[in-house]
Amino acid sequence: MKILKTLFKLTIVMVLPLMVVSCREKEQEFSEPYGEGKAPLGIKIDASQTPVPESGLPGTEVTFKVTGLVPYQDEMIFRISGEEAEVLSVTDSEVKVKVPDYASTGVVSISVGEVVVFGPRFTVTGLIKLDPTFQATRGANGTVAHILNTDDGKQILVGGFTNYDNKGIIRPINRIVRIFPDGTYDASLRTGKGANGFLNSVVQYNNKFYIAGAFGGYGQRGDNISNITMLNNNGSIDTMGVEPYRRPDQTDTTKYYPTFNGGFNSSVDKMYLQDGKLLVTGNFRYYVTRTYDQPNRLEVRDTVILDSTQVRQIARLNPDGTLDKTYRFNEGTNSSPDAGNGSINTYLHTEGELKDKLLVFGSFSTFDGANKRYVTRLNADGTIDETFNAGGEGPDYHVGSGSYNPETGKYLLTGSFRTYNGVASEQIVLLNADGTVDESFKPKLITGGYIQQARQLSDGKIVVSGYFKSYGGVYRDGFMILESNGDLAPGYNATGAFSGSLWDIIETESEDGKRALLLIGSFWQFDGLPANNIIRVTIE
Repeated sequence: MKILKTLFKLTIVMVLPLMVVSCREKEQEFSEPYGEGKAPLGIKIDASQTPVPESGLPGTEVTFKVTGLVPYQDEMIFRISGEEAEVLSVTDSEVKVKVPDYASTGVVSISVGEVVVFGPRFTVTGLIKLDPTFQATRGANGTVAHILNTDDGKQILVGGFTNYDNKGIIRPINRIVRIFPDGTYDASLRTGKGANGFLNSVVQYNNKFYIAGAFGGYGQRGDNISNITMLNNNGSIDTMGVEPYRRPDQTDTTKYYPTFNGGFNSSVDKMYLQDGKLLVTGNFRYYVTRTYDQPNRLEVRDTVILDSTQVRQIARLNPDGTLDKTYRFNEGTNSSPDAGNGSINTYLHTEGELKDKLLVFGSFSTFDGANKRYVTRLNADGTIDETFNAGGEGPDYHVGSGSYNPETGKYLLTGSFRTYNGVASEQIVLLNADGTVDESFKPKLITGGYIQQARQLSDGKIVVSGYFKSYGGVYRDGFMILESNGDLAPGYNATGAFSGSLWDIIETESEDGKRALLLIGSFWQFDGLPANNIIRVTIE
């Protein structure tokens, strides 16, 4: 009984303070911390009713079902994907507008002061469209880094994917796949487990494929590969039998190793064919090779002896993987020149008067000890090409991408620079073949981010992608096509949002013979629709 009385008293003691607090809370009044909300305007866009017409070119008159707009018709702003449209008429139930010149596919909106009402998605039709003849609608589940057009009319893709067009669900397609021209999967490439790391590049020579990237194993071979190796035409790794060193009491059998005996201590970014040899570039420091049939000092069986030679950023290999010491190599010091004092990327000329010259760009301020800021060019023998005239200053900061179009004779560079040899060049610049600035190209202000990749097409137009929101005051969400003078190309900029990054832009044809672009990289949205790292678009 004493216990019950004690519990009762404790309950009263605990409850009374709570009751007091509760009463005080009822008496105290709090003001709205953010002020009073804006009264609803009563404007409603009927998203269930499709606009009439459902799509159209710039200049098309389009009617949207909207109520409550009449009181605000003199102060409202109608936008299509961020671009203001001319309002033609307003009634109690609808509004008619004209599609603006540089509108792109996207959501429509109505603004009255600070109040914004969103409506349906409107499709602005233009010259760039998804190619219906490209059958790989599911794409790849990871980055597509490089495409090789093979001798049999097919293509090999490499990158960071483990699935292509949903064909790798049961057995992963690890970072290399062969496809037909329409994008469908070719199961005849026998890659086994594929590569165990990212692949950046693939080339074909003498009925063999060479792959390079950041990997140490391929197929059933889990070791003795250093970021580059050779494959047979069917996709299997090319191997050789080696008789190992044996002591008299040993009976070891022949062992098999990769035939391509050479590599690098870190990843290979680019690989090119040059005079029947492999020109490789990256940010590596050492060339490595292996000896399989000699004992080490302790005479331990199954020993693989790894040897290294200092070779910085650029090297040329023979088809068997041995180092070509006639290219950028000093046998007296047993090392290569210094190369760049910062990271590099490259582009190799494969035709014309500039054939075998190598454009080098990146984050360096010196190259081979010479003052070369962010960009330079090498001759076919690997020496600096002093005829490439970047001027006294060159770009004022990092160059991220570089390419050349032999049809126009122009280089196109993008990066974090603001000027090039004193000429205002916000993130993108067009150069003549000698490295001087083509001042007829005048880029406009980029807002909301930066340019990541660009290519000039054979007709002079320039495809640009990146992480930006507008160009010259016009809304462009990550993708645009420019004229050769830097203006937005009319009719080519109606596509909606792009998300991700392009690694390459390749001129090609659709299956029905239309001009087309093959876009690869690491992206998940194009024209506001889902995309998986590879698509083909037509230019009509």
